[in-house]
Amino acid sequence: MSDAAWFVLVFGGLFVLRGIAATVVFLLILPDGDRCPQCDAVTLHVEGRRTLRWIPGMRPSWCMTCGWEGLLRRTTPAAPRAPSRPPRPAVMP
Repeated sequence: MSDAAWFVLVFGGLFVLRGIAATVVFLLILPDGDRCPQCDAVTLHVEGRRTLRWIPGMRPSWCMTCGWEGLLRRTTPAAPRAPSRPPRPAVMP
């Protein structure tokens, strides 16, 4: 094989490996559960696109609170969390 063919094979292979590594890292940093990564509210499962057939462990989600839209890992729904601080008592005039 010529030097040009080796060059194309090596750098083409590195380009493909870079794409695979970036995809694996992206899939590993996706959050678990059904909570929004921005505001920690419960998200809604929305209708997926056809491309999601290639990634069966993911679910498209949408947050009603902040409007975030993205992918989350498919897990069991989380139980409702207690508020971080007690609610304020009602002020009577």
